[in-house]
Amino acid sequence: MASRRKTVVFSIIGTVLDAGQGAKRWERWRPTVGLCAHEGFEVDRLVLVTTRESRNLLAVLKADIAQLSPSTVLEPIEVSWGDPWDFERVYGVLHDVARELRIDPARDDLHVHITTGTHVAQICLFLLTESRWLPGRLLQTSPPKPRASGVSGSLATIDLDLSRYDRLAQRFARAQREGLSLLKGGIDTQNLAFNQLMASLERVALASTEPILLSGPTGAGKTKLAQRIHALRKARHLVEGELVEVNCATLRGDQAMSALFGHERGAFTGAAEKRAGLLAKADRGLLFLDELGELGLDEQAMLLRALEEKRFRPVGSDKEKSSDFQLVAGTNRDLSEQVRAGRFRDDLLARVNLWTFRMPGLAERVEDIEPNLAHELERAGERRRVRVAMSKEAHARYLRFATSSDAPWPGNFRDLAGSVTRMATLCDGGRIDLAIVEQELAHLRTSWAARDAPGAGGAATNNDAQLVLAVLGAERAAGLDRFDRAQFADVVRVCRTAMSLSGAGRVLFAATREKRTTINDADRLKKYLARHGVTFDGVRERAGAGE
Repeated sequence: MASRRKTVVFSIIGTVLDAGQGAKRWERWRPTVGLCAHEGFEVDRLVLVTTRESRNLLAVLKADIAQLSPSTVLEPIEVSWGDPWDFERVYGVLHDVARELRIDPARDDLHVHITTGTHVAQICLFLLTESRWLPGRLLQTSPPKPRASGVSGSLATIDLDLSRYDRLAQRFARAQREGLSLLKGGIDTQNLAFNQLMASLERVALASTEPILLSGPTGAGKTKLAQRIHALRKARHLVEGELVEVNCATLRGDQAMSALFGHERGAFTGAAEKRAGLLAKADRGLLFLDELGELGLDEQAMLLRALEEKRFRPVGSDKEKSSDFQLVAGTNRDLSEQVRAGRFRDDLLARVNLWTFRMPGLAERVEDIEPNLAHELERAGERRRVRVAMSKEAHARYLRFATSSDAPWPGNFRDLAGSVTRMATLCDGGRIDLAIVEQELAHLRTSWAARDAPGAGGAATNNDAQLVLAVLGAERAAGLDRFDRAQFADVVRVCRTAMSLSGAGRVLFAATREKRTTINDADRLKKYLARHGVTFDGVRERAGAGE
């Protein structure tokens, strides 16, 4: 016959609830004494955390417990934690006690009594039990009901591994889902990588006040995400101040210094009035600096000091001001490359690069085009005060194009929002039909081709990315190194203007033609394109031949 497991209770002496002298002490409920007076709950060991100041009380409790339950072994552990409301100190002391506690999980059934002690101590006991430093169940005792007799009162156990705690855990999970939904704008996104990104960002936004850097192409949603981060932190009472936004590309010279840090009257020509500046306005709030890479080096130096010391000096002022803000920065540039080029401070990059989240472009999230299309249709309907919807044929046609390699979406979500706005404006009665969709697809093709045409402006690297994306699609384009992407984009440009495979080959291999004994430019180009899974005709079709 198996022996009974020993009941071990870990508790803290209650300097108020356990107190009492004389015979009348038996007329009131005392939690520590009551623990040993329950039928069916035999306490074999009572480990009681106490202090030097409670030695007299401990002597009384020891005698009373011996009278009620002679078999209970009382094991006092004397500690000194100074201020019992100092969370760090109390947790440290109890953690040390828990580490040294003699418990045999195979023979001992541990209960952690959380009725006595300060609220701080009770929270610490909960955390130590949840993390299994105290490998047992929580035990909560209560006084007898009114007009009831006895010193035992009632007790209840809380097993953190069972369903009662699961319901609490479900509340935390529900709160996390709500936080994720807020960051995603309520859109049911399906892209696995994006959803994982948002889950990581949600944890960081709630746990850290350090700078957050959002990188990614223009139109990927960095501004909206910064707004949602602020809304999430505001909803959880983690930030008091407002959200202050500025696009650094609009700031130049004295205007940049003044806009960010403020100025005194007369600090420079045109400074007729004193100005507080955006950093001061963002005090106890969130400052979103979009296109951070566009800031000048002088502004970067002042921003770094403001981040590290929470202090800055307005233009023309002898006095420093303080602002306790959290920074969220956005950039569509490679800031490491900007550092190498001498246009961005490496120490500022090190400061803002602690939490970096790259926002993928729309073409990298084809699974999310449909839910975002639904979201934009709903927004268009709210603006027009009429329900906007697409016919079944129109919806299928639009999605077929939008998710194909023919749609590079260079403007990302701005392109999608503009596209839906045009269709919603042109439709009658809020219903978008197939004819309107075909008209819109033609508009998109034309506008994207014009944007990508030589002399149309824009960074060459962005054009490269758009060309490669149009020909290879998002998945294969993502697998190319930067060097290979630039090479492939140049090949695509030549192919789409050449009349034939041989003509394109002659242009691409002109420098080495004279050095070769056998000249077959067409075959060389054909094999190069085949390594990327495309043909000459396919490249011309997807990239827009002759444009």
